[in-house]
Amino acid sequence: MSISAPQSEPSPSTTDQLVAANLTYASTFTDPGMDARPVRRVAVVACMDARLDLHAALGLELGDCHTIRNAGGVVTDDTIRSLTISQRALGTRSVVLIHHTGCGLLGLTEDFRHELEQEVGQRPSWAVESFKDLDQDVRQSIERVRTSPFLPHRDDVRGFVFDVTSGRLREVAPG
Repeated sequence: MSISAPQSEPSPSTTDQLVAANLTYASTFTDPGMDARPVRRVAVVACMDARLDLHAALGLELGDCHTIRNAGGVVTDDTIRSLTISQRALGTRSVVLIHHTGCGLLGLTEDFRHELEQEVGQRPSWAVESFKDLDQDVRQSIERVRTSPFLPHRDDVRGFVFDVTSGRLREVAPG
């Protein structure tokens, strides 16, 4: 007769840990009574990089802004969609674009789409939007916002590069 070691419980997944953290958060949560309209009437478009703590870096509080994030902080059709809703339905007037040093899109190419097609048998419908020059990509993003016919507020659009080692923003002049 052999004695087997007791089975250990599987460790919780990351999602399980997040859900447990939410239970703790919700136990002391009180509705702040905020409107969906951002207090500062600004939308921030930034990269999804986990190193960017936008609220801390920009001195923002809950309810101050709309935050739109994607890989590279690129102004895509979906970004324009979100900005259009932000401006037309929820009152924002300013757009702040934030790219950053050490971005993963700097080393990627559109070959990524081809590699995905080879692997999964279907070509993605979206562009990678990779870039080699941070400043030029910020200028392109500024231009995409400023020329969108869907956005009524295009005069206060500014772009920046966030330095992930110093935490500082550097403004990029439009083209």
